[in-house]
Amino acid sequence: MDAIVRSQLMYISVILTIILIPKIIQRFKVPAPLTSFGLGILVSFASIEYIQDPVIGLLAILGISSLFLFAGLEVNVSSLKVSAKALISHLLIRSLILALWVWIGVHFFNLTWQTSGLIALAVLTPSTGFILDSLPTIGLNSQERFWVTSKAIAGEILALSLLFFILKSESLNTLSFSMGILLLIIFGLPVLFILLNKYVIPYAPNSEFSLLIVVGIIAAYITKQIGVYYLVGAFIAGIVASQLRERLPNLASENNLNAVKLFATFFVPFYFFYSGMKVPHGAFNFSALWLGLAISAVLIPLRIASVTIQRVIMHGDQWISAFRVSAALTPTLIFTLVISTILHERFDLTDDLFGGLLIYACISTLIPIWVLPKPYKFDLT
Repeated sequence: MDAIVRSQLMYISVILTIILIPKIIQRFKVPAPLTSFGLGILVSFASIEYIQDPVIGLLAILGISSLFLFAGLEVNVSSLKVSAKALISHLLIRSLILALWVWIGVHFFNLTWQTSGLIALAVLTPSTGFILDSLPTIGLNSQERFWVTSKAIAGEILALSLLFFILKSESLNTLSFSMGILLLIIFGLPVLFILLNKYVIPYAPNSEFSLLIVVGIIAAYITKQIGVYYLVGAFIAGIVASQLRERLPNLASENNLNAVKLFATFFVPFYFFYSGMKVPHGAFNFSALWLGLAISAVLIPLRIASVTIQRVIMHGDQWISAFRVSAALTPTLIFTLVISTILHERFDLTDDLFGGLLIYACISTLIPIWVLPKPYKFDLT
């Protein structure tokens, strides 16, 4: 068979596999991202040509970048200001829990503070993009959805800030340089968007969506080059665009938001598939299984309890309402995958712990299916 034809058939088979099979299995209440991830793991054990193909990696980058661009676009500063007092108390408690986790990792497990801090972020940070898309289908009322959205977004902002600091804390010079680049992105993107709106969009109608995607990917690529991964830059680009909504209404319009969501819907499965292909085979053993089950048995009840008690005591929620909010905030799949990969590649995370974190991520992702009243559905795969 001609090499070009064989290559075309290969990519068609990948697309059909990643898009169709998770949707079919989703009827059994298995979130599509978990199925995509599992498919990636399966093909990693087979001698399949596309395992090392860079195109799959590129599609994965488009997926994770567009997902966090969408998450940034969802940030509504006005809404966060309305609930500022409650969110600040929530973030303070979260920060104390993170600090306690770091202390335990350093003093009882002989981990460096960077490794311990990254593990804490991996297991305690809700996956905002994942959670936000599930809200209409898990039976929460409007008030509960508001608090889930606000807490997830605020927690993601805190987590990304800490991720940046931990990864660039090797030296003051490295931190200063990276901070300078990050500030350049933050203050340069509004200028770029305004210039595009003035000199490009009037002469290229309906180009706002494509320009938004391109700028998000460029920002993601820059942050990856300074060593803080794609999601930071993409998230910043989304926040900047959302804050320019009044000045540039077409840029972050509802139509564009839906378009970015649909774009992410198509490409995010490639990220999970690619992540599954990159899991080291040494992570599949009984030690990793028991470690993942132990982490889940300890952390998931503690996470749910801490948010539930906080909501009841500090905000006067009913116990059942507080529990539903905390359960909806449990999934950590995306953050756990991203940070586990960073830990394995840059901090020599053991295969056992890598596998244990992945099992924890899968279990935490299934919690809303098990405990919330309506069937859990996740379309932004």
